[in-house]
Formats: sequence, structure tokens, C-alpha cells
Amino acid sequence: MLKANKRKLLALILILAAPFLVVFGIDAHVKSEASKYIVNLEEAPKADAILVLGARVYPNGSVSEILSDRLKVALELQDAGKSDTFIVSGDHGKIDYDEVNAMRSFLEQHNVLSEHIFMDHAGFSTYESIYRARDIFKTQKILIVTQQYHLMRAVYAARQMGLDAYGVASDKQVYAKMAYNQAREVLARNKDFAYLHLLKPKPTYLGDPIPITSDGRLTADR
Repeated sequence: MLKANKRKLLALILILAAPFLVVFGIDAHVKSEASKYIVNLEEAPKADAILVLGARVYPNGSVSEILSDRLKVALELQDAGKSDTFIVSGDHGKIDYDEVNAMRSFLEQHNVLSEHIFMDHAGFSTYESIYRARDIFKTQKILIVTQQYHLMRAVYAARQMGLDAYGVASDKQVYAKMAYNQAREVLARNKDFAYLHLLKPKPTYLGDPIPITSDGRLTADR
């Protein structure tokens, strides 16, 4: 009787623990695979384009610190001769919220030619930004710029989508709410793992290709 109860208790523990083992196992897998392709600025290879993933912008059009640092690292990559083409991908789903034009303005203020800036107005998620970089902008080899906690998921997604992708982290300071962001990212990695290997959804919007060999001004909306 005692042995039977112990077996039942063990079975119950395993059942309760299984979801956590799956979640943290996928998280560890994504981080392990992506880390092979995360490099510093000097080690970064030359690429077709530098993909900057969007983040919060303010009502006056200025970028947040976390996004400013992403853009600064992208400019450093340009200065190092890695690429002179930028894809700025973010949320522009509402008239009164526009990440991509804020990023474009930042780069232009730092002497980047507008024809070298391709704006992805429908980068509503990391998964969609990568998908559209491949299918709309026709990239094959990209450098992805975002903070380290986010970079692993982005690089993993790009690699799984067949891109020759490398990541360069843009952590120039300690950011607010980072513990929350890192905890949330565990679930986000699991979500994108499911998207990449099981669900494979299309992005919210696709549209006609605008290859990065063309002119970035074709993506301008104003």
C-alpha cells in the first residue's frame, strides 16, 4: 500500500512538472542554438543588411533608450563596413504610433542616406520582422541588432527560416524592467518555437517584394 502511494505521488509530481520541463527545455534549446551566431562588432561578418528590431517610441517621435542603443550599434556596424543598408522593423499599425519613421529619422540625423533605409511598417512581432526581412526585402545574410535577452530568439528564428543570420547585442547600459523582460522572454521563445516548428503562421501583412537591392525610399509613407 505504501509503495503504491509512493508511485502515485511520483507520477503526480512528474505530471505537474512536465509542462515546466518542456517550457524551460525549449528555452534552453533556443538560447544554446542561437548563441553560436551571436558575435561582437569586430567579429560580425559583412551582410546584405542590418536589421534593427523596433521598441518603444514616445508621442513626440523620439526613441526610447533601449531603441536608441539598438540604432547606435547599427550605426557602429555601418561604420565598421559590415553593411550600409538598414531595415528598420517595428510597429506602425496605428496612425498615432510609429516606430519605423522614428527609427528612420534617427538614422537620417546620423547621416544615413534615405535610400539605404528600408522601413518595415508591419513588424508587429519578432517572428513577423524576420519573416518579412526574408520574403519582402529578400535578404539572405543579415545582422540583427537588439538587446541580448531578445537577440537569442531573433537569431534562432532567422536561422530556422533559412537566413544566414548573426546577432550583435546592443546592451549599452542597464535597462529598467529587465528582470520582467527576461522572464517574459522565456514564454516568447516557446511561442516562436511553436510558430517555427508547428504552426508556421503567415505574417499579418505580406505584399509585393521590395528587395534591398532597390531604393529604400520606396518604403516611405510620408
